[in-house]
Amino acid sequence: MNRAPAAFAIPGDIATLTGGYVYERRLLEGLRDLGHDMQHLELPASFPDPPAGDMADTVAALQGVDPGRVLILDGFLSGAVETGGLQGVRAPMVAMVHHPLALESGLAADRRAHLFATERANLALMEHVLVPSPHTRRILIEDYAVPPARISIARPGVDPPRLPPAPVDPPLILSVGILHPRKGHDTLIAALEGLADLDWQAVIVGNPWDAAHAGALAVQCRASPEAGRIRLAGRVTDDALQRLYAEASIFALATRHEGYGIVFDEALLRGLPVVSCRVGAVPDTVPGAAGLLVPPDDPEAFAAALRRLLQDRGLRAGLARAARQAGRGLTDWRGTAAVASGVIAQIAQAGRRDAQAARAGTRG
Repeated sequence: MNRAPAAFAIPGDIATLTGGYVYERRLLEGLRDLGHDMQHLELPASFPDPPAGDMADTVAALQGVDPGRVLILDGFLSGAVETGGLQGVRAPMVAMVHHPLALESGLAADRRAHLFATERANLALMEHVLVPSPHTRRILIEDYAVPPARISIARPGVDPPRLPPAPVDPPLILSVGILHPRKGHDTLIAALEGLADLDWQAVIVGNPWDAAHAGALAVQCRASPEAGRIRLAGRVTDDALQRLYAEASIFALATRHEGYGIVFDEALLRGLPVVSCRVGAVPDTVPGAAGLLVPPDDPEAFAAALRRLLQDRGLRAGLARAARQAGRGLTDWRGTAAVASGVIAQIAQAGRRDAQAARAGTRG
């Protein structure tokens, strides 16, 4: 089936192992599978903090997109490209906002204010906005003045596990998330130090996105009295990650904010009870019966939740059953692409109506 053509502008290598890149790669592939002629516009990886040359090249590339295509912008672009540059784009634009850039951890106050103002102004230029969760939708409505009718939730899809559960002993606590301050791995490591009297092992998997933070985590692990039981695995192959999910008994991510969190769905799909933080989209993503959520930046509370699951096998089994049940209701990636496809069709149809009206006015 021939569908409306579109372009997807993404900074950096789409094969990068982060939840956001996985989402956008699968969305691009899914839209192609549905019959869209998709142009992949690969832009400089320096966003959201590009040097002047990368900003100029990006603006030129976006302004050069055929106005007959619907242009989807990765959130680093819709949140950080100069507003004046976006005003010159001829193609109708759709923003793909995983979470607003001003909500990132560790920002200076002036940088946070700049990102907030830029993203708010840029979102006003969009025909539509795609988000992965109800939480991000609420933020964009309440704080960024995006009309509700111009936002669609395209929840991330999941793939069936390739391996059956094979939990190891002692129980494996698995954490998956890029090595970045926002993911709270430092809180998890501190929490594990409070479980010295229990049997467990822990593996932290994640692409070293923030090199300085990854180095700090390595130092923290080596200095921990539980260093022999904590493995900072960094980036691993997909086969290795599949094995770790199969071997795990608990999924733990001490995140400080999530716009969605694909890894939570991966855990639910495998029937893993979740320990995480009551922040961002986590309460929307992890059903209450499937996990224990605690305040962020609280190693003692995180340790207490882990202790409950390690000591109470009945509780752990109950949460695992609820997780498995929730996993059965998750969408696949074709469903994610279908939402975006509907948005593209809606915008393309509106563009055709406008063109017909303009031609009619000219004839009149």
